[in-house]
Amino acid sequence: MKEKELRRSLAVLPMGTVMKLTSLTARQIRYYEAQDLVFPQRSDGNRRMYSLNDVDRLLEIKDYLADGVNVAGIKAIYNQQQRAAQEKKSAESQPLTDDDVRRILQDEFIRQGGLGHPAPGIQQQRPF
Repeated sequence: MKEKELRRSLAVLPMGTVMKLTSLTARQIRYYEAQDLVFPQRSDGNRRMYSLNDVDRLLEIKDYLADGVNVAGIKAIYNQQQRAAQEKKSAESQPLTDDDVRRILQDEFIRQGGLGHPAPGIQQQRPF
């Protein structure tokens, strides 16, 4: 993780500061936590501590609600984003096969050579 990402994920902001930054009430923020939309860490005294990423997410939730998306819709959006990120991560971790490399090279040669598009004035015949 990059230094900037690491710093943004540090939970150092108490509820009062987050309320001022987001213009949300404590009740709203706790509700979003209960709905599994934000996941604050807890201090030794069991106080909620938020990161800058949490603040961004709360502002994003606020924007979705202003656009007319309900909480269930917001959950669906976040679940879809999480699945896409997991799929991307798993795809990146799998090594390319020889067939994958051949297909990528072939596609690149066609794209670079302009072989994928017929010259102007020439009709391309389509297979049946």
